[in-house]
Amino acid sequence: MPGDYRNIYKTCRKAAGLTQEAAAERLGISVESVRAYESGQRVPPNEVVELMVILYNAQHLAYQHLRETNALYSSVVPEIRPRSVLEASAKLTNRIFRFAESHADRRLLRIAEDNVIDTQERPEFDAILEDLQEIVEAALELRCARESS
Repeated sequence: MPGDYRNIYKTCRKAAGLTQEAAAERLGISVESVRAYESGQRVPPNEVVELMVILYNAQHLAYQHLRETNALYSSVVPEIRPRSVLEASAKLTNRIFRFAESHADRRLLRIAEDNVIDTQERPEFDAILEDLQEIVEAALELRCARESS
């Protein structure tokens, strides 16, 4: 697996305080499979990652696994960076306030009122969508930060 997340499976297992042997037993897979996933030799199937998310109490593992292994998912869902609860809360609140202060909600309604986004409205509409994407990203980061607190 490319990127910084190659050892995300190992990081989450260790954060949960489990050995490879204990994790393998609870996941119902072999220790060799755990080693292969953690070393990047093999990518775990989604069903195994789903069990890891539950066992390790690590929702962010699902996001990172899917971003790294599914092109469609990674093109739709923003990258989630690890943050403390304080950082993630501040980021989310700041993005929401910025959105509200710029009256983006009203501008969006004005653009959508006629159910057509014309060429003149498209740049503003795209900018509003980018702002909303930042809010979604910040909300997901807060959700993941909650797990590690």
